[in-house]
Amino acid sequence: MKLLLLDADHCLGRALIDESDSRSDVELIIERSRQCSLSHLKARAPDAVIFPPLLDPASVDYAEIVEHVDQVGAVMTACHVHGVPLVWLVSDQVFEAGLDMPIEESVLPSPRDEGLQRLLETGNRIRSTLTEHFIVRTGPLMALEGHNAWLAELLDALVEGRPLRAAEDEIICPTPVQAVARAMIGILAQQFSGANAWGTYHLAGVEPVSLYTFHGVVRHQLEIQLARRHIDLTLGEIQPLHHHHDQPLRRVLNCRQMLETFGVHQKPWRLALDAMLEQWCQIRFDEEKGP
Repeated sequence: MKLLLLDADHCLGRALIDESDSRSDVELIIERSRQCSLSHLKARAPDAVIFPPLLDPASVDYAEIVEHVDQVGAVMTACHVHGVPLVWLVSDQVFEAGLDMPIEESVLPSPRDEGLQRLLETGNRIRSTLTEHFIVRTGPLMALEGHNAWLAELLDALVEGRPLRAAEDEIICPTPVQAVARAMIGILAQQFSGANAWGTYHLAGVEPVSLYTFHGVVRHQLEIQLARRHIDLTLGEIQPLHHHHDQPLRRVLNCRQMLETFGVHQKPWRLALDAMLEQWCQIRFDEEKGP
């Protein structure tokens, strides 16, 4: 299975590289840019193209969203010409208003934000243009390296003593990036073995949690890691925010279809967090000390 990975320095790109290195059934063609011309795609001749998501699109400049969707559109056109499947991942923030119940794959997002609307339009174009595609909506990706490594940015701020503000009334499902990488390669392997299940899927971590509580758990677990190493640091404080006064905004993806079709289980973000914090502290503190 030969896969062309675009935007390889993205946090998901780094995770896909790590995952493919541990497998003998994957040849990963690494492309640092988010562009792939017709001639380049023809020369590479991959079995599929993977395009990582624009993370936190609700907070970026509109121009950045336009650039992203234009690049996705150009890759989609190249895939259409050469008959190559496209895998595009997109943030769950396209469900701008959330939903009281877990959000099914069949629910069509209806964002008011113009930038999020552009993402929705891009997904619709992929569905109408390419028969063979995966659109995978994910929860916020937990990562330690690569572009948009949200967890690493959070940890850096804490150890530098900077206060952090997080919403108490925004409910999310943090999603370990390595679990997403493993799932993407796994479902493509099944697909090329005859699964015949192209379409739109959801993938997010287990256990919905508020942004404020998640930040608090990260801070507490980091304190434990530092205490084990006898490191005395005053970590930044977590300050609560309130955005939604009537009721919390819940973005909880129902991932049943991913489980029933491909056998992909959601991974507990708390368990992944412990391992990631251990890894981060080893690099940040243990290796700095030297032998």
